[in-house]
Amino acid sequence: MALTAEQRIERAHIDLMKSPQFVAYSGILMIGEVKIKDNVRTACTNGKNVYYGRKFVEGLSDSDLRGVIIHEAKHKMYRHLLTWKHLSKINHTKANYACDYVINLEIMDEGERSNQFVTLPKGCLIDAKYKGMDSGQVFHLLPDPPENDGSGGGQFDEHDWDGAEEMSAEEAEELASEIDQAIRQGAILAGKVGGSLNRSFDDLMSAKVNWKDALREFISAVCAGKDDCTWRKPNRRWLQHDIYMPSTISETTGRIVVAVDTSGSIQGAILNRFLSEVSSIMENVNPEQVDLIYWDSEVAGHEVYGLNEADKMRTSTKPKGGGGTTPSCITKYMRKHKIDPVCAIVLTDGYVGNDWGGQWSCPTLWCIVDNRETNSPIGQTIHIEE
Repeated sequence: MALTAEQRIERAHIDLMKSPQFVAYSGILMIGEVKIKDNVRTACTNGKNVYYGRKFVEGLSDSDLRGVIIHEAKHKMYRHLLTWKHLSKINHTKANYACDYVINLEIMDEGERSNQFVTLPKGCLIDAKYKGMDSGQVFHLLPDPPENDGSGGGQFDEHDWDGAEEMSAEEAEELASEIDQAIRQGAILAGKVGGSLNRSFDDLMSAKVNWKDALREFISAVCAGKDDCTWRKPNRRWLQHDIYMPSTISETTGRIVVAVDTSGSIQGAILNRFLSEVSSIMENVNPEQVDLIYWDSEVAGHEVYGLNEADKMRTSTKPKGGGGTTPSCITKYMRKHKIDPVCAIVLTDGYVGNDWGGQWSCPTLWCIVDNRETNSPIGQTIHIEE
């Protein structure tokens, strides 16, 4: 018995959220409503909600459908319909093309890396000369297409610029915050299940944000505090689809590792600010134990703070070390001493060559100081500017 369009959309979402290559999109896929509408020709988004035409969905292969869903998700995560609405007023069709060229090149690359788990409908807008550009750059390079010629010109979806325009400033700000949180939650989930993280997630997360907010969000999302979410107990709602998502419980969280690079550049005021912020967050999360590890080319110091002792971290700690920067010494030390935390937070200048610690057994947050050009290929990265 053939699946309905609604069932195919639901199954495609589940398949993407179960895929290690695309699990990071989970949070974005859950933003807004997703519906089949008979009056929609192909697919359409206003930057929050996504609608699909019934006949369009019925005519797509499974991999093309997954590709279209990721295409709409990227419109949302890049906030295309809010960021580039001024271009749509200059030339509606050209703005549509510019956004699609950027997205389709990324999906084509992701499809190749995933053995064509996602593909795009034939004839869609792809041109390698636009690789690495944003939609504004592509817009200014494109020739002017006939305005609203109705042919589509290789564009398989519709952009509801008017619907985006109708959002109030408060709604737009709320949506931007929801998208940002979904991106970071997706990155955490990918790290938890060993999934891959597309560079676009790194780029979006490395945009200038308040590092204290990002640090607090990471710890709160991964760890179980009072009335918080936890990865240690799966959400039964999603288990039926073989998807591991956090549940909400009230209990003390487990062990947390805080690893500080003492090779020379991380010291003084920045170290004090960082440890003060971490200890403040720990007072809310209430971990069973905090392992504060100082490292350079090897682990030079290991301090342990028990339940309700987070405040001592900033007053009694004694940093040790001073030469070399080798993150793999952290993971080796953790394995040797059977340290199995719920998460690890690494403070470093990021000048580590290709050594990012190898295989981590937990979600990892890299807090990189005064080195905005560097992002860790493992875990999540935030930047701290001294």
